Amino acid sequence: MTEPTADAPSRIECRVDDGFAGWLAGANGSLAVTTYQAGKVVLVGWDGRRVTVLARDFPKPMGLAVDGPRLLLATRHEVVLLADAPALAADFKPDEPGRYDALYLPRTRYCTGDLNVHDVAVGADGPWVTATRFSCLARLSHAFSFVPAWRPPFVSDTVPEDRCHLNGLALVDGRPRYVTCLGTTDAAGAWRGKKADGGVLVDVADGSVRLRGLSMPHSPRWHNGALWLLDSGRGALLRADPERGTREAVCGLSGYLRGLSLVGPYALVGLCQIREKHIFGGLPVQQTHPALLCGVAVVDTRTGARVGLLEFTAGCTEVFEVAWLPGVRRPMLLNPAHPAQTDAFTAPAFSYWLRPANALPEPPAVP
Repeated sequence: MTEPTADAPSRIECRVDDGFAGWLAGANGSLAVTTYQAGKVVLVGWDGRRVTVLARDFPKPMGLAVDGPRLLLATRHEVVLLADAPALAADFKPDEPGRYDALYLPRTRYCTGDLNVHDVAVGADGPWVTATRFSCLARLSHAFSFVPAWRPPFVSDTVPEDRCHLNGLALVDGRPRYVTCLGTTDAAGAWRGKKADGGVLVDVADGSVRLRGLSMPHSPRWHNGALWLLDSGRGALLRADPERGTREAVCGLSGYLRGLSLVGPYALVGLCQIREKHIFGGLPVQQTHPALLCGVAVVDTRTGARVGLLEFTAGCTEVFEVAWLPGVRRPMLLNPAHPAQTDAFTAPAFSYWLRPANALPEPPAVP
């Protein structure tokens, strides 16, 4: 299922059921899935007849945020901003014009160092990142590795000790409002001691803990006036009311859950297998579902039914983020190392490919 590319030395294989294919065919969009374990961003689209899958290499891709025609991607040492060049997309493959309807090109690279960035988001005032190694929310900077902006009140210092594993961020009205942490701990790596049920949802507005007893929670998202998040260690998609401190399980899935995008009444949920037993061993989902899957499930949030599944069958055992690209049916994305990205020129009023057919002829040699 993976289209061969020059920058994808290993192959990811997957299969989709009829429910996933049917849902994607009618949804007018496509998916971008990050997998730090495989080192790829995987684009899942629709060509009018079938599901298409294309993978691009990035070093440890994690959080991915969609901001209109732009993508914000966290990698091991950088946060990369990519922008769509729609006028160039149709001609990306000159021998197959019109194959792609979006072309995401790298535009800005913030050299952050290894902050262990998990979620990223673009708010009304620009990008935000979860600097998990420093247990804080942070802003990106042209002068510094990062600018710490907020940390939970139970963490006493901004130091590179991953004290509470602050990993998830939800914006409300364009502002950071809720974060997930794997513990309310204040010592290096101390959250690991209560990973099975020590997770919390924290209100950024006042620092209060709104939900407790979560199992390694991830991916809080605000959608249609409600907060959604993943109770990852239990394999459950939750709908929560932070003001009342209540939650309800919408469904249970056979995977350790990470990555969530809401599309109308549907949830796109990332599923992971569990490889590393020191961190992930002993979680409730392993007792509920002995055989865990890796992929993306489509869930109808009105009924809790899984209506479709894309399953990675080779080359990928964990995903981190699942992002929805509305209005884009078959995207192309280039990493900073891809040679074609240096041949793409965009400006507000025009776009050009620098190719032999477009090159100016060399002047004749002077005798």
